Amino acid sequence: MSEHFSSNSKTHDPESPDQETDKSENPRDSQNTTTPSPDSSKSIPTANGKGGPNDLRNKNKKRRLRKYLTKDEGYYSTSSTPKSLAHKVVLLSGTSVSTLPGQVSATDSRKLPDLADGTLTENASEDGEGDDRPTWGKKADFLLSIIGFAVDLANVWRFPYLCYKNGGGVFLIPYLLMLVFGAMPLFYMELALGQYNRLGPISVWKICPLFKGVGYCAVLISWYVSFYYNVIIGWTVYFIYKSFSSELPWMKCGNEWNTNLCSTGGLPNSSDVNSTDLNVLNKTSPALEFFDREVLEVHLSTGFHDLGAPRWQLVICVFIVFLILYLSLFKGVKSSGKVVWVTATAPYIILTILLLRGVLLPGAINGMNYYLRPDVHKLLDSQVWIDAAVQVFYSVGVGFGVHLTYASYNKFHNNCYRDCLLTTAINSSTSFFSGFVIFVYLGYMAERQGVPINKVATEGHGLVFQVYPEAIATLPGAPFWAVLFFFMLLTLGLDSAMGGLESVITGLLDEFHTYFTRWRFRREIFTAVIISVSFIIGMVNVTRGGGYTMYWFDTYSAGISLLCSALLEAIGVAWFYGLANFCEDIHEMLGFSPGLFWRLCWKFISPFFLVAVIASAVATNAPLVYHNYRFPGWAVALGWSFALSSVTMVPVVACYKLFKARGTCTERLAKVITPEQELEQQTDKVVVNQFHLSHWVYV
Repeated sequence: MSEHFSSNSKTHDPESPDQETDKSENPRDSQNTTTPSPDSSKSIPTANGKGGPNDLRNKNKKRRLRKYLTKDEGYYSTSSTPKSLAHKVVLLSGTSVSTLPGQVSATDSRKLPDLADGTLTENASEDGEGDDRPTWGKKADFLLSIIGFAVDLANVWRFPYLCYKNGGGVFLIPYLLMLVFGAMPLFYMELALGQYNRLGPISVWKICPLFKGVGYCAVLISWYVSFYYNVIIGWTVYFIYKSFSSELPWMKCGNEWNTNLCSTGGLPNSSDVNSTDLNVLNKTSPALEFFDREVLEVHLSTGFHDLGAPRWQLVICVFIVFLILYLSLFKGVKSSGKVVWVTATAPYIILTILLLRGVLLPGAINGMNYYLRPDVHKLLDSQVWIDAAVQVFYSVGVGFGVHLTYASYNKFHNNCYRDCLLTTAINSSTSFFSGFVIFVYLGYMAERQGVPINKVATEGHGLVFQVYPEAIATLPGAPFWAVLFFFMLLTLGLDSAMGGLESVITGLLDEFHTYFTRWRFRREIFTAVIISVSFIIGMVNVTRGGGYTMYWFDTYSAGISLLCSALLEAIGVAWFYGLANFCEDIHEMLGFSPGLFWRLCWKFISPFFLVAVIASAVATNAPLVYHNYRFPGWAVALGWSFALSSVTMVPVVACYKLFKARGTCTERLAKVITPEQELEQQTDKVVVNQFHLSHWVYV
């Protein structure tokens, strides 16, 4: 936000009875408990925070502004967006007024626009024009960016399989419930938090310095994901290159990488190990052998410990991906905002083309029936609800700090509430729509091979790099359809990769901007450094043992650590910073306060869902197995250390903040849970709302 509002924040007139009424109606300003400052041994704590030097200096400032604004009561309230009358104001000179219930306090001058000659003027810095922080060139740039990040490869290779596995259309019931009560409120929180403070995921925790480690945790998780996620995108580049041929290399056996078990007849995928038919079990498809033996060369490695040298073909492909990412990010949102017009829209066009082609294939209707076939009894299975919760939280992308980062480049009064609803609706619809695209081809493969559809349905890499390419290879004009499909995967991956790296770059640049300015370290150079380090570490995943390391990174980079990041973020904002403060921030930006539904979700429901998912994930933690290779204990221990390295930043930074603060233990705690802006304005006393019961029970 701007420094304009902070300079006159929280002024009080001890002689105004109306102000006392206002204080009682706003929990943020009522009955503050104070803690003596170590710099003033004679300061006396007061019960209401009045009488300080800051109050005396502003005693004569009595002009107040009263806003008659509506309040959002939930999803379908008619007052969910500001009405035209919401901008009507009444100026009262020489008197102070109280606010209506649920509205922002008129005494909080930090919430007031500029007044010039009795007229209302808008502070330019509110819309991002009064500071040097860049903003999105167009509103559509921001929307496409957050949609592009939320809609990623998992929407294509995971959601359709989960829907089929967990009762077809019935799976949408737990999925939507988890979305509405779990992930979407936290998504709204991230957007509002970033847009109001106009800072990255680390510096934004000036609202509660004790939780600054949550920002470092989110940045590390986003960076860890770039070590392997961009390699997956590199695979798509390699497949695109191989698709420019008259005959796709995975259409037939007889290539130098094929084995005697290769067969073009009906066969299961590599994860189908429960079949009792040994003749079927021993067969492998050309597409499977192309991916495992030609692309990954996993057959040349004996395990996680046996890596070998990087494959130069994949090195070039991954380098191309990182080069595209650098060219998209080195100018910040001004450059990435243009790239997403292609990367965020192309997947929908290509998915539609693939669907129109697929529905004409034999067996396509059977595939759609398998996809949507309802099984109500699945709702009694707890694993269905766990799968729904995990898929929702990972799909929406809460906890990476990306949505917060993107929102920090918005104009101050942008309606992020509407953006939240629109993005989550598009994300869920895309997942559901992509399921049709996948299963019409799976139905076609099952029909063609004469096997049940559960013999070809799978999730993860195997679906998009083995099963789907095999289906495309049987179509007339197969190279064209292959290029189209893998280009879609490329665009799906790129905008998600851009979001993760932007979170890292913006987070560190905002937090250490003083040093970057002093050293004249430009964003272009810093972006190159971050991307280069990610590229170098990612090289371990293009070795002959890269299949094992990819699975290891995928398991531990953003598993439980991401859920912990989202949980701690919710606790830090809703409980320590306080719902009253957060709702006032949203009221200042949007002109309406969040309804009871959102406040209950932020404080209770969403954290409860996250705790339940984390507990179930830990309790059901299965051994790490890839291609019948069981990872050794030391690899698992190393993985957990890697996963917890990001979460460990939360207690480490919290201890550092407490150690750095001065005073007694109570005074130190008071300082690290009080917003830095408020702390700077209080000279002799530290006014601590968090020490009062009303701060914790407010909903």
